[in-house]
Amino acid sequence: MKRAAMVVVILGLALSTWAQQTPAPQNPPAARTGAAQTTTPPAAKRLPQAKTQPEYQAYQAAMAKVNDPAGLEAAANDFAAKFPDSELRVLLFKTAMGAYRSANNGDKMMEMGRKVLTIDPDSPEALVGVAEILVERTHDSDLDKAQRWADAEKLLQHCLETIDTDIVTPPNTPQEKVDAYKSDLRSTAYSILGTLSFNQEKYPEAEGYYRKSIDAFPSQPDPVVVLRLALALDKQGRYGDALKEADRAVELTQQIPSLAEPARREHDRLVQLTGGIPASNSTPPANPPAPAAPKN
Repeated sequence: MKRAAMVVVILGLALSTWAQQTPAPQNPPAARTGAAQTTTPPAAKRLPQAKTQPEYQAYQAAMAKVNDPAGLEAAANDFAAKFPDSELRVLLFKTAMGAYRSANNGDKMMEMGRKVLTIDPDSPEALVGVAEILVERTHDSDLDKAQRWADAEKLLQHCLETIDTDIVTPPNTPQEKVDAYKSDLRSTAYSILGTLSFNQEKYPEAEGYYRKSIDAFPSQPDPVVVLRLALALDKQGRYGDALKEADRAVELTQQIPSLAEPARREHDRLVQLTGGIPASNSTPPANPPAPAAPKN
Protein backbone atom coordinates (compact mmCIF):
# COMPACT_ATOMS: atom_id res chain seq x y z
CA MET A 1 0.00 0.00 0.00
CA LYS A 2 1.12 3.53 -0.82
CA ARG A 3 0.44 4.83 2.67
CA ALA A 4 2.16 1.94 4.41
CA ALA A 5 5.22 2.63 2.29
CA MET A 6 5.11 6.27 3.30
CA VAL A 7 4.82 5.38 6.97
CA VAL A 8 7.93 3.24 6.87
CA VAL A 9 9.83 5.91 4.92
CA ILE A 10 8.84 8.44 7.59
CA LEU A 11 9.95 5.92 10.19
CA GLY A 12 13.33 5.60 8.51
CA LEU A 13 13.79 9.36 8.46
CA ALA A 14 12.83 9.63 12.11
CA LEU A 15 15.24 6.91 13.10
CA SER A 16 18.03 8.58 11.16
CA THR A 17 17.36 11.64 13.27
CA TRP A 18 17.38 9.51 16.41
CA ALA A 19 20.83 8.24 15.47
CA GLN A 20 22.09 11.78 15.95
CA GLN A 21 19.85 12.74 18.88
CA THR A 22 20.07 9.63 21.05
CA PRO A 23 22.09 10.85 24.03
CA ALA A 24 25.16 9.16 25.36
CA PRO A 25 24.67 7.23 28.60
CA GLN A 26 24.01 9.39 31.62
CA ASN A 27 23.32 8.83 35.27
CA PRO A 28 19.54 8.72 35.79
CA PRO A 29 18.03 11.70 37.65
CA ALA A 30 17.16 11.18 41.27
CA ALA A 31 13.61 10.06 41.87
CA ARG A 32 11.23 12.67 43.14
CA THR A 33 9.70 12.23 46.53
CA GLY A 34 6.81 13.69 48.45
CA ALA A 35 3.55 15.16 47.17
CA ALA A 36 5.02 16.26 43.83
CA GLN A 37 5.51 12.62 42.91
CA THR A 38 1.78 11.92 43.01
CA THR A 39 0.97 14.83 40.68
CA THR A 40 3.48 13.97 37.97
CA PRO A 41 1.64 12.63 34.87
CA PRO A 42 2.64 9.23 33.51
CA ALA A 43 5.65 9.50 31.22
CA ALA A 44 5.31 8.64 27.55
CA LYS A 45 7.28 5.70 26.20
CA ARG A 46 10.82 7.02 26.15
CA LEU A 47 13.50 6.78 23.53
CA PRO A 48 15.82 3.80 24.17
CA GLN A 49 19.10 4.72 25.83
CA ALA A 50 22.64 3.37 25.84
CA LYS A 51 23.96 2.08 29.15
CA THR A 52 27.67 2.41 28.41
CA GLN A 53 29.92 4.45 26.16
CA PRO A 54 31.13 1.42 24.13
CA GLU A 55 27.50 0.44 23.50
CA TYR A 56 26.70 3.96 22.35
CA GLN A 57 29.69 4.09 20.02
CA ALA A 58 28.85 0.70 18.51
CA TYR A 59 25.29 1.88 17.94
CA GLN A 60 26.48 5.01 16.14
CA ALA A 61 28.80 2.93 13.94
CA ALA A 62 25.93 0.63 12.98
CA MET A 63 23.56 3.51 12.23
CA ALA A 64 26.16 4.96 9.86
CA LYS A 65 25.16 2.16 7.45
CA VAL A 66 21.57 3.45 7.16
CA ASN A 67 21.84 3.70 3.36
CA ASP A 68 23.09 0.11 3.03
CA PRO A 69 20.27 -2.25 4.08
CA ALA A 70 22.38 -5.42 4.03
CA GLY A 71 25.27 -3.72 5.80
CA LEU A 72 22.91 -2.26 8.40
CA GLU A 73 21.32 -5.66 8.99
CA ALA A 74 24.73 -7.25 9.53
CA ALA A 75 25.75 -4.44 11.87
CA ALA A 76 22.47 -4.75 13.80
CA ASN A 77 22.96 -8.49 14.21
CA ASP A 78 26.54 -7.96 15.39
CA PHE A 79 25.41 -5.26 17.80
CA ALA A 80 22.64 -7.49 19.20
CA ALA A 81 25.12 -10.32 19.73
CA LYS A 82 27.59 -8.04 21.51
CA PHE A 83 24.97 -6.17 23.55
CA PRO A 84 22.11 -8.67 23.99
CA ASP A 85 20.35 -6.54 26.63
CA SER A 86 20.74 -3.18 24.89
CA GLU A 87 17.65 -1.02 24.47
CA LEU A 88 19.14 0.25 21.20
CA ARG A 89 18.73 -3.08 19.40
CA VAL A 90 15.14 -2.22 18.55
CA LEU A 91 16.15 1.06 16.88
CA LEU A 92 18.67 -0.69 14.67
CA PHE A 93 16.24 -3.38 13.54
CA LYS A 94 13.49 -0.79 12.97
CA THR A 95 15.86 1.21 10.82
CA ALA A 96 16.83 -1.92 8.89
CA MET A 97 13.13 -2.66 8.37
CA GLY A 98 12.63 0.80 6.89
CA ALA A 99 15.73 0.49 4.73
CA TYR A 100 14.55 -2.80 3.25
CA ARG A 101 11.08 -1.32 2.67
CA SER A 102 12.66 1.53 0.72
CA ALA A 103 14.63 -1.07 -1.25
CA ASN A 104 11.37 -2.92 -2.03
CA ASN A 105 12.61 -6.10 -0.33
CA GLY A 106 9.48 -7.38 1.39
CA ASP A 107 10.99 -10.62 2.66
CA LYS A 108 13.81 -8.84 4.45
CA MET A 109 11.45 -6.14 5.68
CA MET A 110 9.32 -8.82 7.33
CA GLU A 111 12.38 -10.52 8.79
CA MET A 112 13.56 -7.28 10.39
CA GLY A 113 10.05 -6.51 11.58
CA ARG A 114 9.81 -9.85 13.32
CA LYS A 115 13.14 -9.17 15.06
CA VAL A 116 11.71 -5.88 16.30
CA LEU A 117 8.63 -7.67 17.63
CA THR A 118 10.81 -10.21 19.43
CA ILE A 119 12.31 -7.31 21.38
CA ASP A 120 9.24 -5.04 21.49
CA PRO A 121 5.98 -6.89 20.73
CA ASP A 122 4.05 -3.61 21.00
CA SER A 123 5.89 -1.67 18.27
CA PRO A 124 3.13 -0.24 16.03
CA GLU A 125 5.47 0.25 13.07
CA ALA A 126 6.71 -3.33 13.14
CA LEU A 127 3.20 -4.69 13.66
CA VAL A 128 1.85 -2.90 10.61
CA GLY A 129 4.97 -3.59 8.53
CA VAL A 130 4.88 -7.37 9.09
CA ALA A 131 1.11 -7.47 8.55
CA GLU A 132 1.44 -5.56 5.27
CA ILE A 133 3.79 -8.16 3.81
CA LEU A 134 1.68 -11.05 5.11
CA VAL A 135 -1.39 -9.67 3.36
CA GLU A 136 0.48 -8.86 0.14
CA ARG A 137 2.19 -12.26 -0.04
CA THR A 138 -0.80 -14.48 0.83
CA HIS A 139 -2.77 -15.95 -2.08
CA ASP A 140 -5.88 -18.10 -2.44
CA SER A 141 -3.72 -21.04 -3.51
CA ASP A 142 -1.67 -21.00 -0.29
CA LEU A 143 -2.48 -23.97 1.92
CA ASP A 144 -1.83 -21.90 5.05
CA LYS A 145 -3.73 -18.82 3.89
CA ALA A 146 -6.25 -18.96 6.75
CA GLN A 147 -3.46 -18.94 9.34
CA ARG A 148 -1.56 -16.18 7.56
CA TRP A 149 -4.70 -14.04 7.34
CA ALA A 150 -5.45 -14.64 11.01
CA ASP A 151 -1.89 -13.70 11.95
CA ALA A 152 -2.09 -10.50 9.92
CA GLU A 153 -5.39 -9.49 11.48
CA LYS A 154 -4.03 -10.09 14.98
CA LEU A 155 -0.99 -7.94 14.25
CA LEU A 156 -3.10 -5.12 12.84
CA GLN A 157 -5.58 -5.10 15.69
CA HIS A 158 -2.71 -4.95 18.16
CA CYS A 159 -1.17 -2.11 16.18
CA LEU A 160 -4.39 -0.12 16.61
CA GLU A 161 -4.22 -0.80 20.35
CA THR A 162 -0.64 0.44 20.70
CA ILE A 163 -0.50 3.52 18.45
CA ASP A 164 -1.43 5.90 21.27
CA THR A 165 0.84 4.28 23.86
CA ASP A 166 3.92 2.95 22.07
CA ILE A 167 4.90 5.49 19.44
CA VAL A 168 8.35 6.86 20.27
CA THR A 169 9.31 10.13 18.59
CA PRO A 170 12.51 12.18 18.61
CA PRO A 171 12.79 14.78 21.37
CA ASN A 172 11.04 18.12 20.81
CA THR A 173 8.92 16.81 17.93
CA PRO A 174 5.95 19.19 17.50
CA GLN A 175 2.72 17.63 18.73
CA GLU A 176 0.96 18.24 15.44
CA LYS A 177 3.57 16.09 13.67
CA VAL A 178 3.19 13.35 16.26
CA ASP A 179 -0.60 13.45 15.82
CA ALA A 180 -0.28 13.33 12.03
CA TYR A 181 2.13 10.38 12.26
CA LYS A 182 -0.30 8.49 14.50
CA SER A 183 -3.21 9.27 12.19
CA ASP A 184 -1.22 8.09 9.19
CA LEU A 185 -0.25 4.85 10.90
CA ARG A 186 -3.82 4.24 12.09
CA SER A 187 -5.12 4.89 8.58
CA THR A 188 -2.59 2.42 7.21
CA ALA A 189 -3.63 -0.30 9.64
CA TYR A 190 -7.29 0.12 8.70
CA SER A 191 -6.50 0.10 4.98
CA ILE A 192 -4.59 -3.19 5.28
CA LEU A 193 -7.46 -4.67 7.31
CA GLY A 194 -9.75 -3.58 4.47
CA THR A 195 -7.57 -5.32 1.90
CA LEU A 196 -7.44 -8.42 4.08
CA SER A 197 -11.26 -8.50 4.19
CA PHE A 198 -11.49 -7.78 0.44
CA ASN A 199 -9.18 -10.69 -0.32
CA GLN A 200 -11.46 -12.93 1.72
CA GLU A 201 -14.49 -11.62 -0.23
CA LYS A 202 -15.91 -9.99 2.91
CA TYR A 203 -16.91 -6.88 1.01
CA PRO A 204 -19.14 -5.12 3.60
CA GLU A 205 -16.38 -5.57 6.19
CA ALA A 206 -13.80 -4.29 3.71
CA GLU A 207 -15.97 -1.23 3.07
CA GLY A 208 -16.09 -0.47 6.79
CA TYR A 209 -12.33 -0.67 7.18
CA TYR A 210 -11.68 1.47 4.11
CA ARG A 211 -14.02 4.14 5.44
CA LYS A 212 -12.23 4.04 8.79
CA SER A 213 -8.92 4.40 6.97
CA ILE A 214 -10.10 7.53 5.17
CA ASP A 215 -11.69 8.96 8.31
CA ALA A 216 -8.49 8.40 10.32
CA PHE A 217 -6.56 10.83 8.12
CA PRO A 218 -9.16 12.86 6.18
CA SER A 219 -6.74 15.61 5.19
CA GLN A 220 -4.67 13.17 3.10
CA PRO A 221 -6.91 10.44 1.66
CA ASP A 222 -4.95 7.60 0.12
CA PRO A 223 -6.00 7.24 -3.56
CA VAL A 224 -5.54 3.46 -3.36
CA VAL A 225 -7.93 3.24 -0.41
CA VAL A 226 -10.54 5.39 -2.17
CA LEU A 227 -10.34 3.20 -5.27
CA ARG A 228 -10.53 0.04 -3.18
CA LEU A 229 -13.60 1.44 -1.42
CA ALA A 230 -15.25 1.92 -4.81
CA LEU A 231 -14.40 -1.68 -5.71
CA ALA A 232 -15.79 -3.00 -2.41
CA LEU A 233 -19.06 -1.15 -3.04
CA ASP A 234 -19.12 -2.41 -6.64
CA LYS A 235 -18.73 -5.98 -5.41
CA GLN A 236 -21.82 -5.45 -3.24
CA GLY A 237 -23.83 -4.26 -6.24
CA ARG A 238 -24.10 -0.74 -4.83
CA TYR A 239 -23.18 0.86 -8.11
CA GLY A 240 -24.39 4.39 -7.35
CA ASP A 241 -22.36 4.57 -4.14
CA ALA A 242 -19.41 2.99 -5.90
CA LEU A 243 -19.54 5.59 -8.67
CA LYS A 244 -19.28 8.42 -6.13
CA GLU A 245 -16.07 6.92 -4.77
CA ALA A 246 -14.78 6.17 -8.26
CA ASP A 247 -15.31 9.85 -9.14
CA ARG A 248 -13.12 10.75 -6.19
CA ALA A 249 -10.53 8.12 -7.10
CA VAL A 250 -10.25 9.53 -10.63
CA GLU A 251 -9.68 13.01 -9.21
CA LEU A 252 -7.06 11.84 -6.71
CA THR A 253 -5.13 9.72 -9.21
CA GLN A 254 -4.76 12.24 -12.03
CA GLN A 255 -1.05 12.64 -11.33
CA ILE A 256 -0.44 8.95 -10.53
CA PRO A 257 -0.21 7.04 -13.84
CA SER A 258 -0.15 3.59 -12.25
CA LEU A 259 -3.48 4.26 -10.54
CA ALA A 260 -5.13 6.64 -13.01
CA GLU A 261 -5.89 3.92 -15.55
CA PRO A 262 -7.57 1.43 -13.16
CA ALA A 263 -9.49 4.31 -11.55
CA ARG A 264 -10.84 5.48 -14.93
CA ARG A 265 -11.58 1.91 -15.95
CA GLU A 266 -13.61 1.28 -12.80
CA HIS A 267 -15.35 4.64 -13.19
CA ASP A 268 -16.33 3.91 -16.79
CA ARG A 269 -17.62 0.47 -15.85
CA LEU A 270 -19.86 2.05 -13.22
CA VAL A 271 -20.96 4.75 -15.66
CA GLN A 272 -22.29 2.09 -18.01
CA LEU A 273 -24.12 0.40 -15.16
CA THR A 274 -25.66 3.59 -13.77
CA GLY A 275 -25.88 5.98 -16.70
CA GLY A 276 -23.41 8.45 -15.18
CA ILE A 277 -20.77 10.58 -16.90
CA PRO A 278 -17.67 8.80 -18.23
CA ALA A 279 -14.28 9.75 -16.81
CA SER A 280 -12.48 9.07 -20.10
CA ASN A 281 -13.10 9.40 -23.82
CA SER A 282 -12.82 5.68 -24.39
CA THR A 283 -15.93 3.70 -25.29
CA PRO A 284 -16.94 1.37 -22.42
CA PRO A 285 -17.08 -2.33 -23.31
CA ALA A 286 -20.42 -3.94 -23.99
CA ASN A 287 -20.02 -6.21 -20.98
CA PRO A 288 -18.09 -4.39 -18.26
CA PRO A 289 -15.58 -6.76 -16.61
CA ALA A 290 -15.91 -7.50 -12.92
CA PRO A 291 -13.73 -5.18 -10.84
CA ALA A 292 -10.38 -6.28 -9.49
CA ALA A 293 -8.43 -4.66 -6.69
CA PRO A 294 -5.43 -2.55 -7.74
CA LYS A 295 -2.05 -4.12 -7.09
CA ASN A 296 -0.48 -0.94 -5.65
